[in-house]
Amino acid sequence: MKPSPIPPDAAPANGPAPARLVSLDVFRGLTVAFMILVNNPGSGKDAYGILKHAPWHGWTPTDLVFPFFLFIVGVAMTLSFARRVEQGADKAKLFQHALRRGAIIFLIGFLFNLVPKFDWQHVRILGVLQRIGLCSILASAIYLTTSTRGQILWIAGILGSYWAAMTLVPVPGFGPGVLQPEGNLEQYIDQFLMSGHLYSGTKIFDPEGILSTFPAACNVLLGALAGTLLRAKRMRDIPLLGAALAIAGMVIDGWFPINKMIWTSSYVLFTCGLASMLLWLCWYVVDVRGWRTPFRPMEMVGMNALAIYVGSGILARALNLSGAHAWLWPNVYAPIASPANASLLFSLTEVSLLTLLGWWMYSRKIFLRL
Repeated sequence: MKPSPIPPDAAPANGPAPARLVSLDVFRGLTVAFMILVNNPGSGKDAYGILKHAPWHGWTPTDLVFPFFLFIVGVAMTLSFARRVEQGADKAKLFQHALRRGAIIFLIGFLFNLVPKFDWQHVRILGVLQRIGLCSILASAIYLTTSTRGQILWIAGILGSYWAAMTLVPVPGFGPGVLQPEGNLEQYIDQFLMSGHLYSGTKIFDPEGILSTFPAACNVLLGALAGTLLRAKRMRDIPLLGAALAIAGMVIDGWFPINKMIWTSSYVLFTCGLASMLLWLCWYVVDVRGWRTPFRPMEMVGMNALAIYVGSGILARALNLSGAHAWLWPNVYAPIASPANASLLFSLTEVSLLTLLGWWMYSRKIFLRL
């Protein structure tokens, strides 16, 4: 990453052209803040249920965070790429930049998994940042080489193919159509190709696995479609698109259940539907109504989203390795509230500290981008 005195700008949604689309920064900041909140509880077992992932099928608010972030990547991608293409930028060079950016994000995520043990034999290969990097590369390639119609066909093709693969391709020892933690095609591929390098919480599959990266890239592509509507000033169509996607996801849930762990096609449609509606709401509240001040902290976080997220990982790692978390939880937080509220207070402390980091970077005009 390198510091830039001017953050990447975005095309306006309506009216005179502002330097940035503030509502998108707010949406991104809210998403990252909630991501930090759910990732850093004082006590995972005591956290409120809505701050935990669904055990398997189904969803909680926590399961919306990551797909929302990927959706936002797609919106921002459209605003950036379309403007540059209109200005005569070479698409091949734009993709080279996207490839470099995605590779660096992947590498940062991998290094997080590797440090501090440097256990090459068991290091987790994939993860959240790795998925962001891979999805941004795949979506960028599709966006830069196809029209809007082509992007829709790619989305339909990927989601349809993923459904077919997960329900029709037989898994050795289990047969076709198994959608449980063990025996599904995603799990089989991860185990076959990355045995010993999987998420430690499951050990048999990776929630950011290989096959499910393809439908996850559709979250970025659907965000790109919302960004296209935004650039065309068709803001009323965005919540309509969102409602249609969410309803489609709920309908398909009957055949291919909403599930974050294997990133099902219904999960993609449902989460992108909700993300579209929230994008429109942020636009209306912040850019139309002008209620910017209450959301200023989230705007600052959103303008350095990846840096803040990486900072949250560094902070959490430092607290755990130093033993500070193990001391703070029973001695400071647990005695002052119920277990669930104390756990929430711990999370809010980290969110507050990282929001201050966002304010500090903003006040010094430091905007880290790749």
